[in-house]
Amino acid sequence: METISSTYHIPFVIFSILIAIIASFAALDLGIRIHKAKSSARQAWLAGGAFAMGMGIWSMHFVAMLAFHLPITVTYQLSTVIYSIVPALLASWLALYIISRPVMRKPHVFIGATFIATGVVSMHYIGMEAMVMGATIEYNPYLWALSAIIAYVVSLVALLLLFSVKQNASSPRIMLRKLGSSMVMGIAISGMHYTGMAAATFKHDHSHIAADLTFDSKLLAYLIGFGILFILGLAFISTFIDKRFESQMMMSEKRFRSVVESAHDAIILTDHNRTIISWNKGAQLIFGYEEQELIGERLHRIFPERFVASHKERLEKFLATSTVDANEIGMTYELLGVRKDQTEFPMELSLAVWKEEEGMCFSCIIRDISERKRTEERINRMVYRDPLTGLPNRLLLNDRLELALDQAHENQQSMGIMFIDLDRFKFINDTLGHAMGDKLLIEVAKRFEACIGKGDTVSRQGGDEFIILWAHTTTDDMIKNANKIIRIFSQSFIILEHELFVTPSIGISLYPSDGSDIETLIKNADTAMYRVKEQGKNNFQFYTPEMNEAVTKKMQMEIGLRKALERNEFKVFYQPQIDVNTGKITGAEALIRWQHPEWGPISPADFIPLAEETGLIIPIGEWVLNEACRQNKEWQNQGYSPFRIAVNISSRQFKQSNLIEMVNSALEDSGLEHQYLELELTESIIQDSKYAIETMHKLKAMGIFLSIDDFGTGYSSLNYLKLFPIDSLKIDQSFTRNMFEDAKDAALVHTIISMAHNLDLKVIAEGVETREQLQFLLLKECNEAQGYLFSRPLPAQEMTGIIMQQYSFGKQ
Repeated sequence: METISSTYHIPFVIFSILIAIIASFAALDLGIRIHKAKSSARQAWLAGGAFAMGMGIWSMHFVAMLAFHLPITVTYQLSTVIYSIVPALLASWLALYIISRPVMRKPHVFIGATFIATGVVSMHYIGMEAMVMGATIEYNPYLWALSAIIAYVVSLVALLLLFSVKQNASSPRIMLRKLGSSMVMGIAISGMHYTGMAAATFKHDHSHIAADLTFDSKLLAYLIGFGILFILGLAFISTFIDKRFESQMMMSEKRFRSVVESAHDAIILTDHNRTIISWNKGAQLIFGYEEQELIGERLHRIFPERFVASHKERLEKFLATSTVDANEIGMTYELLGVRKDQTEFPMELSLAVWKEEEGMCFSCIIRDISERKRTEERINRMVYRDPLTGLPNRLLLNDRLELALDQAHENQQSMGIMFIDLDRFKFINDTLGHAMGDKLLIEVAKRFEACIGKGDTVSRQGGDEFIILWAHTTTDDMIKNANKIIRIFSQSFIILEHELFVTPSIGISLYPSDGSDIETLIKNADTAMYRVKEQGKNNFQFYTPEMNEAVTKKMQMEIGLRKALERNEFKVFYQPQIDVNTGKITGAEALIRWQHPEWGPISPADFIPLAEETGLIIPIGEWVLNEACRQNKEWQNQGYSPFRIAVNISSRQFKQSNLIEMVNSALEDSGLEHQYLELELTESIIQDSKYAIETMHKLKAMGIFLSIDDFGTGYSSLNYLKLFPIDSLKIDQSFTRNMFEDAKDAALVHTIISMAHNLDLKVIAEGVETREQLQFLLLKECNEAQGYLFSRPLPAQEMTGIIMQQYSFGKQ
């Protein structure tokens, strides 16, 4: 058959290439729209873009076919023409779908290019089959294959250009990039078409029968061309309108981004999969990650691994209880975050959600609250902690006691309180200084903390007083705990090379048996602790109701003591001291007596220790001293032979800084000569030997007679006897009374007398009640004695009678 020669109508060729370029530009622009659009809008843009791009490629093909001129009549079968549109639309849809995905991987590119090329080639050759003419078409296999290869390359290039333009959508040169890319794509698409046409050879075939429903080629060309231009025009108009809206949105987004980026807080946005889609500068500063490191990662990267599961659970609960159609639902949490270097820190997270078609998305505003937590901790320590030991103070203890009481009441359980005072702490504090005392208290606090459990609390109340709260305990548990504390404190403390010992006196009260409120429980434990002090210290004692009776009596007695001086309830009694050889009065001991208006006479054994404890011994002792000096001077003024008046001075009185002035004032006010005053000092005074020796020498220099009272009952070293400027020793009455019942007491009396004489000291024995005792003292050469054998303590008037008798007897 004869080959038919062909020519091209150049204006149509140019028109076809122009359509391909315009369609490519529209496809590139629509690709960006699809990427930025939300879910529902994305589908609309994808469908519209596929239609515009597919129709553009298809129209380019048919305009190019109409540019092809044969010397025979050519028409087009309508059904086949319409059918050829389908592959073009599918290929376009596939191309736009592939580039609309967030990530385009290499396998997707090559597989997609294959399907798109198949669609384009199918569209082309199906369109060729729509030609109705008196000729047949034969294809050169090499050129046909080349056209398919070009279609594949064109598809591959199209995908890459589409993706490249999408990725650089925010670039300032995006328009130039789109124009250049559309030129490349348009020429490449046209090249594929004209290569395919070059592969076709047309030969006469007079037997070919014309089909029905054909279109004139020129009319078809103009209809296709203007129709496509209209479609592309609509695409560009919609794109233009969208760009206007997008421009406004971009302005709003820029303002939003400027606010977000200037914020010091971390602002993080996530999609419905909890994938991070926005990461501001504040987040970078707080967490240490650059934006590109976290975009696309899951939100749980910013939480410690051990909390991820619990955070997910809380998030799901939050979603379950939130109203899904609300624009923003705020909640604030305090959580632990983890930085890039894996350091953990406290953070405050404000969470809001909004609903999109894919699901619930999140915005997180995160603030690093490390400094706030440190400040809160400092304030907490100032308000709720003891500044020295760091233990809970009274305020925090009360909070925990209230909680423990509520739990114990609700669960019908017991709880225990220990009130602890340190024995000998005051002596250490006074002797070695407050700095050493503070260090000791810090170490004591550590030992207490080592004794308690997780749910228990040890609190410092002030000074050397501590309270321990034992939650959910029993009597047996409290006994074990108390023994444990005593055992631990049996070990010494080594502080700045000093080895120190302190022991605990522990009072215990239990809920509910010993009280149902905090104040009562603490008071009763304190009462029990004082009972331990009275019974020897370094032990523990449970509270009993009888203790309250003793405490109440003690309090009443203290109140009475404070008023006794004002009400003149005290009297001074005098017990004569006798020379055992001559039987004459050599002196008298001044002894205080208290006659209470309601309780009657009160024994000195009951109120003197309380006066010592409360400090009332100082004004009471001063009154006794003044009264004794005044009375002695009065006896002298009455003409009786002068003798010494002995006044007891307690250790607390002896430590007064104005002791010398007080004694001198009593002597001057009374007019009594110094040699007629004797001060009886207890052995406990010599604990602070350096100060004691200095004070004794001052008193001795004044001419005052000094003696050690109750000798043998204290803990003094005999070495002090040669250092102290004393005149006599007074043997305690406990030895004197038992001389004939206990041989050891007799031996002690003999030893004390012998030692005193060897030191050139006088000896006076107390508690002499029988002539046998007096005979023994005479035999052992004791100097003086006092006791009921001679006289009981007498008021001044009766003592005057005894002095008068001796004076009258002496004159006979």
